[in-house]
Amino acid sequence: MTVPPFVWRPCLAVLVLLLTGCATFRNYDEEMRQPLSLASEGNVDAAIGVLNRHNRAKKKDMLYYMELGELRRLGEQYVASNSAWASADRGVREWESAAKLDPARTAGALMSYAVNDKVRPYEGHDYEKVMLTTRIALNYLAEGDWDNARVAIKQTHEREAVIAQVHEKQTQQLEQQARKSGARTSVRELNGYPVETIDNPAVNALRNSYQSAFSHYLAGFVYEALGEPSLAAAGYRQAIELQPGLPLLEDALAGLDTRVAARDEGTTDLLIAVETGLVPARVSQQFPLPIPVNDRLILIPVSFPILQDTEPGRPPDSVRIDGIETHAVPITSVDAMVRRALQDEMPAIMLRSFVRSTGKAVAQYQTQRQADINRRRGNGGAAAALDIATIALMLGSVVTESADERGWRSLPATISIARVKLPPGAHRISLSTWRGDASTEIELRGRYAFVGLRLLGDALYSFGRRPHAPLPAEAKRMHAMNERN
Repeated sequence: MTVPPFVWRPCLAVLVLLLTGCATFRNYDEEMRQPLSLASEGNVDAAIGVLNRHNRAKKKDMLYYMELGELRRLGEQYVASNSAWASADRGVREWESAAKLDPARTAGALMSYAVNDKVRPYEGHDYEKVMLTTRIALNYLAEGDWDNARVAIKQTHEREAVIAQVHEKQTQQLEQQARKSGARTSVRELNGYPVETIDNPAVNALRNSYQSAFSHYLAGFVYEALGEPSLAAAGYRQAIELQPGLPLLEDALAGLDTRVAARDEGTTDLLIAVETGLVPARVSQQFPLPIPVNDRLILIPVSFPILQDTEPGRPPDSVRIDGIETHAVPITSVDAMVRRALQDEMPAIMLRSFVRSTGKAVAQYQTQRQADINRRRGNGGAAAALDIATIALMLGSVVTESADERGWRSLPATISIARVKLPPGAHRISLSTWRGDASTEIELRGRYAFVGLRLLGDALYSFGRRPHAPLPAEAKRMHAMNERN
């Protein structure tokens, strides 16, 4: 008996996938649970060790370097952290170059139309691409390197512009493909999907998934500290547009000229960023999708990513500095950015799933139809073989159908800021948590300073506890001359 290609090709593909494993069956949520749990206990080295055990391949992907950089940052290994993030950033730059030529990323999508989205090369979600350069800037600030922090901030703005251009082209192409294929691309048409997790007032209030008020306020603060008030004003203004109605942001812009023109009073203008919790995890969940093929309705299991809370974290209402409370303002919900990203990505995910499911349904239909024909002709052996092939195709549909769970899991869920003027010298910063007080010592000097805090589980991580102030323009000029000499 000659087995038709529409039977043996899908069966062969399933067999190859079952034998090779590869990214098709990778469970990223499971991989990251232990490293994040260890980091929540303050055991960063062990967390990095587990991360490395899950990524033994010689060639690491962008996501590995994102996670590695974040864990190294928790350990105050700023140079090593930025080295990892530089590797991730090279991947983002490659995406930028390729996406300008092919916004739909057709080459990377071909296998996902046949198998699942996990086989797509990981290129990062839009919010991750922008958060990457922002966090590189935070590392430089923790080291007192304000000039390189400025460079990273400038890259953040440039990257936002590229993402906006690519996103516009992708949307146009997606609409054309959806019309041509007749695919449903609205998540509300998925029976049983938890729509409210990605479509709610907090998520819909965001302009997009990648611009954050924190990144732009930080830009304003850095430009102000470096004596560039016009650029500082643009940063503060953008932060206000992204997060309107916050007096702390509005005061930063309104008082900018006065602060820049004022004499040095011997105090330090301190910006504190408090990061809490972890972003939600993407997990795969199957939904039965009926696909009509001629006179039959074929039920195909289709997987889509849903969001599951891990440690959302509670942003603090205030921070205490030497026992005196200072109001802390939640300025960016990375949690909401993650949800908005999935909302924006779902139409493309649904289109790929529809095309993939239709192909599987047609293969099952043709195989079963051929089996029925053979039965009517009295060829029971051929019919039985085709029945087995149909079962194999159905099994393959279940086994290989899995949503892409990859995402930068070690990012904080929320970012709050507080800003206060303090005398130089030693100070104690404390946070109230449901587990009790957490505190750290800092040493201030200079006119401007930045300190970062990360509350993760039982651990409080501090960044830039002895911050270096940016050099005044004259001091920078003299320093440059000395370096040349």
